Amino acid sequence: MNNIESSVFKINTANGTGTGFYSNENDIIITNYHVVAGCHTVSVEGKDKNRYLTHVLYVNPGKDIAFLRANDLPKPIDTVLIDHQTESRSRDKVIVLGYPYGMPFTVTEGIVSNPRQSIGGSYFIQTDAAINPGNSGGPVINEKGELMGIVTSKFSDADNMGFAIPLETLKEELQVVADLSEVFTLGCSNCGGLIEEKTDYCPNCGTNIDEKLFEEIALSDFSLKVEEAISKLDINPVLARSGRERWYFHQGSAEIRMFVYDNNYLFATSPLNDLPRKNLAEVYKYILTADTEPHRLSISDNQIYLSYRIHISDLYSGQTNEILENLAQLAIKADALDNTFVTNFGAEMTHYSK
Repeated sequence: MNNIESSVFKINTANGTGTGFYSNENDIIITNYHVVAGCHTVSVEGKDKNRYLTHVLYVNPGKDIAFLRANDLPKPIDTVLIDHQTESRSRDKVIVLGYPYGMPFTVTEGIVSNPRQSIGGSYFIQTDAAINPGNSGGPVINEKGELMGIVTSKFSDADNMGFAIPLETLKEELQVVADLSEVFTLGCSNCGGLIEEKTDYCPNCGTNIDEKLFEEIALSDFSLKVEEAISKLDINPVLARSGRERWYFHQGSAEIRMFVYDNNYLFATSPLNDLPRKNLAEVYKYILTADTEPHRLSISDNQIYLSYRIHISDLYSGQTNEILENLAQLAIKADALDNTFVTNFGAEMTHYSK
């Protein structure tokens, strides 16, 4: 199981986070369409917190399946087993792997309530395993590590009820992998034909196609400004995105967080270190006297933070360039300061650190 876990990834987009898993047989990452909807490039992140640029290779909105390819991703040795004939049955034990709510890797267990639950004209595996937002796209496996299905949704008004796309549906889609080029490709929900160019109908069967399915969701002007600051660190902003107007990434060892608070403020902050058990007086003195302007050192929940806050309107003032530089400098300072607290005060890195 531990080896399989290394092949399950958190998927980070400008719209939110989800889960995906690697297929050795096809050299792709499998997830839900709705996890990457409106994106052509996302990032995937493993348990080691390393992120990799990932191209959205193929989507089939009707089946809620998407295939991704990350060219620089080290290929996992052990992955979920897809090429098998085991069928899901009622009361079988299943295991759900993923990143619920974008949190660290999580394993939950349950049983199959119904292996062929009919919803909207399609069949799904129904399970009582704990499934939450962020689990979408993750694998549902049995105790042998064999894939049973792909997490797809959970009714928001019902407890102990989650659903997975059956393996047989995924296998139907995997048949197209060999025919895919490296460009974004849409699978027709009616005939399964492959469509590479933006169109309002399927060239194969004539079914109407929503042209918006080919488009990337545009970032707000505010987001573009924040990503301009991130680019100053020689980081591709796609690698920093962790949801709508949220950016979580590492600058060296320090985790950097940028997010909107109360619809009015942009916060940039970094959890540097856990407070040491000794030398607290020296730590407090340093925090109170160190010249880190315009950034501030503080303590919250026994952790030392470096932070910077502005009103969003300031980004549209004559201070824009200065603010963007301050955002970038916070990341650089954080990467130096966490080492300072380790070396000079015996503090430890936080569990957010890399």
